[in-house]
Amino acid sequence: MSMRTQDGPLGGLGRACYRHRKTTLLAWIVGVAVLITLWMRFGAAADNSFSNSDPGQTLLNQHFARQSGDTLTLAIRSAAPVTSPAVRARVESALVPFANAPHVTGVTDPYTTPGHVSRDGHIAYATVQFGISGNDISSGEAKTLMNDAAKASGHGVTFSLGGDVVDLAETPYGGPSNGIGVGAAMVVLLIAFGSLLAMGLPVATALFGIGAGLSLIALLGHIFPAPAFSPIIAALIGLGVGVDYALFIFTRFKTELRAGEPAEESAVIAMRTAGVSVLTAGSTVVIGMLGLLVLRQQLLNGVAVAAAATVAMTVLAALTLLPALLGFTGTRLGKPTVLERRRNRKRGDRPAVTTTRSERWALFIQKHKVAAALSATAVILLLAAPVLVMKLSFPDESAQARGTMGYASYDAMAQGFGPGFDAPLVVAAQLPRGATASEDTANLARVETALARTPGVAAVTPPVISRDGQAAMLIAYPATGEQDAATNALANHITGDVLPAATAGTGIHTYLTGPNEGNVAFSNLIGQRLPYLIATVVALSMVLLLFVFRSVVVPVKAAVMNLLSITAAYGVLTAVTQWGWAGHVFGFPERMPVTTWVPVFLFVILFGLSMDYEVFLLSRIRESYLETGSNSRAVVSGLTSSARVISAAAAIMVVVFLSFDLTPDVSVKQVGLGLAVAVLIDATIVRLVLVPAVMEMLGKANWWLPSWLAKVMKVPHLGGPTEPQPLIKTGNHA
Repeated sequence: MSMRTQDGPLGGLGRACYRHRKTTLLAWIVGVAVLITLWMRFGAAADNSFSNSDPGQTLLNQHFARQSGDTLTLAIRSAAPVTSPAVRARVESALVPFANAPHVTGVTDPYTTPGHVSRDGHIAYATVQFGISGNDISSGEAKTLMNDAAKASGHGVTFSLGGDVVDLAETPYGGPSNGIGVGAAMVVLLIAFGSLLAMGLPVATALFGIGAGLSLIALLGHIFPAPAFSPIIAALIGLGVGVDYALFIFTRFKTELRAGEPAEESAVIAMRTAGVSVLTAGSTVVIGMLGLLVLRQQLLNGVAVAAAATVAMTVLAALTLLPALLGFTGTRLGKPTVLERRRNRKRGDRPAVTTTRSERWALFIQKHKVAAALSATAVILLLAAPVLVMKLSFPDESAQARGTMGYASYDAMAQGFGPGFDAPLVVAAQLPRGATASEDTANLARVETALARTPGVAAVTPPVISRDGQAAMLIAYPATGEQDAATNALANHITGDVLPAATAGTGIHTYLTGPNEGNVAFSNLIGQRLPYLIATVVALSMVLLLFVFRSVVVPVKAAVMNLLSITAAYGVLTAVTQWGWAGHVFGFPERMPVTTWVPVFLFVILFGLSMDYEVFLLSRIRESYLETGSNSRAVVSGLTSSARVISAAAAIMVVVFLSFDLTPDVSVKQVGLGLAVAVLIDATIVRLVLVPAVMEMLGKANWWLPSWLAKVMKVPHLGGPTEPQPLIKTGNHA
């Protein structure tokens, strides 16, 4: 059998990249440069709409052209009554720049529009109507209008501009997270391995993969529109997994060098073993992310494709670029580092320690397996307990940082008109053809009355009929804020009960629309399709692990433990954001519900990320088991050999994900906190305590595979035919 045949697919790939390292490196440099150039020239714009097709908004766009775009609210707070002549003159003067601004189709006059002055007379508002969507309003335009509001303020009158466009201009997605994440990863690697070379290779590999992935996100955005937050999340996920994947292969390469293998053979062995783990782990992350496609929601489709593309490129970099970079290092990585030489000098002639801390820990878990399993489970369940009262909602402007104009606008409007002003429910009505004007007026009055009498509705604006007489618009303001669960319930009640009853027999077709209704519709969709998402991701991941580890028990155990760590992360996230425990430490300005899409997004990411450590740990355990046939020895050996690299990899992910909390957006902060907590729990309590304890308790049952299934699964292994064969037969206790 030739050397190339013994290498197997991944070993052969590693050998080719190692030998042709200059060509491989040049191909990556040119490829990433081309992708970045295409991104800069042809990248798609972000799409931040969480609603799919909206017939109500379509109706308004057709018949209320001047009101089809986005709106901003100019809140006016005055120490003197806003109706006093002096204040009125200042307000009317302040509205002129807004009326003349680009893309603005109109500005309502608070003095001539009913309901725009508060009952106490000290707060009023004007609505700035655009003829284009919020996605098309640049941050520069928004900041110009904000400056106009700031300049007009003074002498007892404050103008504050609020709305989604203002929020995005004041708290843009991104920030210093990427740079700090890279720096933190480098520090962790330097501490763990004590070498600049060992630090640089995994980070460089990850950065190449991220650069290619982010470029693909912008190009794929023409097919799968992605929100503005997707690049920052994809980049940080790519950084975390990219460094980890490169670290897994790098560590195995270094181990083989120190065992006396030549550099090229060390690279091939690393690819044949750790490379398989990386491909498996990366595939589970991609499967998890693409599981979002099950929801059939346009925006989440874009997020799924964006993150999956970035992870896929980091895997490709680890499997091709890293072997090439290792080829440039030769045998240098096999030499002791400066820290290791210092430790050896201090030790002098003292006898070397016969067991490492990792091995002593593994033996301790082996001796106290039942107590370890019960203790770990108890801790996880305790951390998960708050999830029982988790509340989901989209954040409103009350979640904006204090001192921002968006929060000042929200605060003024909430005081003057109630918290529900920030959550308007827009009713679009299609009027029947052939009806007289009086009939339309009477039927719309019936709808208005029904809405006004609905419990939970604070106010309803009079119906406005379009110029062509074919459509009408009303706005119902809830008595509760956007983040209150009662507002979602009210929207569902209006859609399902109030409007059908009010329009029965009139020929009018009504639709609840607007940004708040889009959020409610998204929440309803998540509730309906989430079980299918979970089932799909879990099932596909289990099938993949079944083929890789040739065991029925291992995939089931992995799925259960992944779900445990994810649930614990949900619990901690609920305690921090909803209960306010250490909320200010992580940058949350106040207590708030968990953002509706965050748990779904965390699940698909974390289920894949949890598999990283599971796959790496179990790969080493299985490798030892195939060599010795002893489950106990395999668990100790696998945990001993992988504990250090798992700890280093987890530390990298934790610091990278915590850098999410440096971004101003509270939803992105929640993602970062949830990911960091889950990885910390997974890499410590789960992988270093619960997994080895349970595997010790199960014994050889860990590797049970029915004989009929073994025949079905006869497929070539990526590690090649040189992989050791099992020392025990498949069957009831194989």
